[in-house]
Amino acid sequence: MSIDLSGLSAKELGALIKNAKKQQTIVAKRPAITKVRAQLAKLAKANGYTLEEVAGVDAPARGRASKAAPAKKAVRKLGKVAPKYRNPANPKETWTGRGKQPRWLAAHTGKGKKLEDFLIKK
Repeated sequence: MSIDLSGLSAKELGALIKNAKKQQTIVAKRPAITKVRAQLAKLAKANGYTLEEVAGVDAPARGRASKAAPAKKAVRKLGKVAPKYRNPANPKETWTGRGKQPRWLAAHTGKGKKLEDFLIKK
């Protein structure tokens, strides 16, 4: 971890050092985390609980595989849409107006034609 101290004044550095030493003594007085976990596990077991139940974490169901099935991706299905634009050179080529413009339409609009010129008249 790197902290940029170059912008701090002597007074600010002194306060930072004082706070850091105070925090260091607090952390040093704490018992090791493994010891605390062991005590918690023992206490939970004595009262008929697991650490997962005490902490509120969902433990995997007993008797089942530990790996959960992969979640299915939600797919939004859109209804069919009638085409709005038609290629005058090839009437079989149409576009609904959804998604990326087809190449034929992009080529024509790139030459200065307007999108409205390709609308299918009803």
